Amino acid sequence: MVRLNKIYTRTGDDGTTGLAAGPRRLKHDLRVESYGTVDEANSAIGVARLHMSDMPEVDAVLVRIQNDLFDLGADLSTPETDEPLPYEPLRITDHQVERLEHDIDLLNADLEPLKSFVLPAGSPASAHLHLARTIARRAERLMVALSREQGERVSPAALKYINRLSDFLFVAARHANDKGRADVLWVPGKNR
Repeated sequence: MVRLNKIYTRTGDDGTTGLAAGPRRLKHDLRVESYGTVDEANSAIGVARLHMSDMPEVDAVLVRIQNDLFDLGADLSTPETDEPLPYEPLRITDHQVERLEHDIDLLNADLEPLKSFVLPAGSPASAHLHLARTIARRAERLMVALSREQGERVSPAALKYINRLSDFLFVAARHANDKGRADVLWVPGKNR
């Protein structure tokens, strides 16, 4: 269990932050940007959950996802190296990805078929889920960029998880719009 007794340490005043294994990185480092954006997606999901009172089954999945996103942050904040650590680092697993795929399939089965691209609108829950989705996509772009950096590693399971997360959030946003019946659809060239 993590224990945080002191919230400020002043160690970040120089523009650096400590990774889980101890090394310090600049706060704009791509690894720090990656797990910071995962945290931002998690916060957006928290706001979306304020509008889930009539969708307890979706809210239950979102609770689990929020915990998974802390796992993902821990994974990203502990870079994979060939050096042994004094503890077993927390990593995203294929099981977490598969569970997310299962949740996507369950929600998607009840949705109206898409006839156009969906605008990020509709109910408050849907709009907030779409916002969380776009933040998750940004986290994914950062994680992919990080994985391409010399000397940096991001696990395949972590990359799959963040990719599936945005898919889940898209399907959940449609579910929150009366299972797709209240989706706001894009009309190409409508305002020309």
